Amino acid sequence: MVHLGVDLGGTGIKVGLVDDEGKLLGSLSVPTNLPRPAQAICEDIVKTAAQLLEQKKIGWEQVEDLGAGAPGTVNPDEGIVIHAVNLGWWDFPLREELTRLLPREIPVYVHNDANVAAAGEYLVGSAKGAASAVVLTIGTGIGSGIILNHRIESGHYYGGGEFGHMVIVQGGRPCNCGRKGCFEAYASATGLIRLTQEEMERSPESLMHSIAAKQGKVSGRTAFDAMRAGDEVGKRVVDLFLDYLACGIANIINALQPEMICIGGGISKEGDTLLKPLTEKVNRELYGGSQRPTTRLQICTLGNDAGMIGAAMLGRMQQAKD
Repeated sequence: MVHLGVDLGGTGIKVGLVDDEGKLLGSLSVPTNLPRPAQAICEDIVKTAAQLLEQKKIGWEQVEDLGAGAPGTVNPDEGIVIHAVNLGWWDFPLREELTRLLPREIPVYVHNDANVAAAGEYLVGSAKGAASAVVLTIGTGIGSGIILNHRIESGHYYGGGEFGHMVIVQGGRPCNCGRKGCFEAYASATGLIRLTQEEMERSPESLMHSIAAKQGKVSGRTAFDAMRAGDEVGKRVVDLFLDYLACGIANIINALQPEMICIGGGISKEGDTLLKPLTEKVNRELYGGSQRPTTRLQICTLGNDAGMIGAAMLGRMQQAKD
């Protein structure tokens, strides 16, 4: 049997076909084309799934279930997207609508997209074998998903685990959520770019100017590339960014002490250049010091496929919960 996994975002709809072991057999994507009715988006999900099955010469009778990860606050028990600001959805019955459109009756599972990505890393990725893990996706913002005692934890009202909106600098930079000083305002790729630009303005001699010109823009790589080239200003930016990132991660560990924290998103491509100094900074911030054993930091391994794979395996997570 095979499983369908849907990663639904404001820009694109990605549908993946996954086997029982969590291996991605193939995928297709189409633009979300917002704004438009939620029902039209659901129709595109089912059409794209049908095209993928046809491409792989697999019939619907071989599909065991379908899972979908959606942005925003999702009630997985009822299959309802309570609020997804990027999609313009309020109390939309996603599971009911997908079930209605499917050509045969199969179980449909829905969850928050960050939780779904965490499930993918937990089941077949960087956190495989762990009893508990937090997965942080560092991009435009900071997405986060929590697995505790082998279960997705999303809070009593389904909106928990939003670590990106945990304040780490009281009265600090404005965040899109309306608060000031949020973790993602400082430690996301957007925050890193802002730190880089500010330091470039103060330091016209920095190599970051020529590196950014060569790249065509200031990116999350600019300061790291400058640091590797021996630029002291680039080193200063990276060090400050890692201080902010370590502060937020230490807060998570002090609160939950998961077995692992897995880091994904574009910044994770820095690998050990990110992980080694970050681990040292985090350990200095932990309650009681860096006594062993303590939470391990890892780089995510599934990349952009985590959402599709995790969504496809939601049925397995539900069975474990039951």
